[in-house]
Amino acid sequence: MEKRVKFDFEIYFTNGGGIKGEDFRLDILGENISDKELADYIVDDLRLLMVGETKILNKEILNEPHKRKPINAKVEIETFVDLSHTIEHGLVTYKGLPAPIVCDYLSRENSKKIYEEGTQFQIGKIEMVTNTGTYIDCPFHRYENGKDLSEIQLDCFTDLDAIVISIPYSKTLEITAEYLKNYEIRNKAVLIHTGWDRHWNTDNYYENHPYLTECAANYLKVCGVKLVGIDSHNIDNTTGNSRPVHTILLGAEILIVEHLCNLNLLPQEGFTFSAIPPKFKGVGTFPVRAMAKLKN
Repeated sequence: MEKRVKFDFEIYFTNGGGIKGEDFRLDILGENISDKELADYIVDDLRLLMVGETKILNKEILNEPHKRKPINAKVEIETFVDLSHTIEHGLVTYKGLPAPIVCDYLSRENSKKIYEEGTQFQIGKIEMVTNTGTYIDCPFHRYENGKDLSEIQLDCFTDLDAIVISIPYSKTLEITAEYLKNYEIRNKAVLIHTGWDRHWNTDNYYENHPYLTECAANYLKVCGVKLVGIDSHNIDNTTGNSRPVHTILLGAEILIVEHLCNLNLLPQEGFTFSAIPPKFKGVGTFPVRAMAKLKN
């Protein structure tokens, strides 16, 4: 059954004064609507500025036919997909590197000795190498004079137009340039979906993993991509001591994100990708909360 909402409102301005309305009726989707949604709609619809406190009063949901488009019917809905692994105490991301230590610096119990009753809290302490979990590499990781995390502009790893290229590890572990052709990739974040993330946090994850070849890295470079991500243990072949993909991509200031997950939940195109690290000076790699933003 179609629903309408009837309500009064009071809106006050930060520079003084206010407005009030009584017995407003608006069409809605669903069984209910929050006070915040109603207040936001009134503010936007009336193009109000300098808005401070808002009050929705005497709200009542009515069974009445719609007379116009419901106010909470969005034409475009954004969906977020988390592409990051969870970092926890003792997690091994890369064999040979120490696992993170996640603990209390100040526990809630100890804080009771310092603060008033009922105000206890926790301050955490984390000790870890920067190559932990899902992380981003910037030029400083490979090059002494390359840009570190504090020097990379936000638009280099935020809301990038992106594409997923699926190359199952069951098909090949060696990803050459041929697998990357016939896609529109210029100025995009290219996410390589191999399915290797299903082995995360197991012994299988660390060896015989999918990787890009040197020719693939050169192809991505000449095509002018902005960032390359992979859901594998490393974007390079780790059986030897050479890392040509890191050398080529980071040398061209193309950022790298390793240890992604959930790429199977994404469409091939039609989304943006973000992987934002803290603004550290003198650091070339750090964990990120990688995510995709889909528009439906």
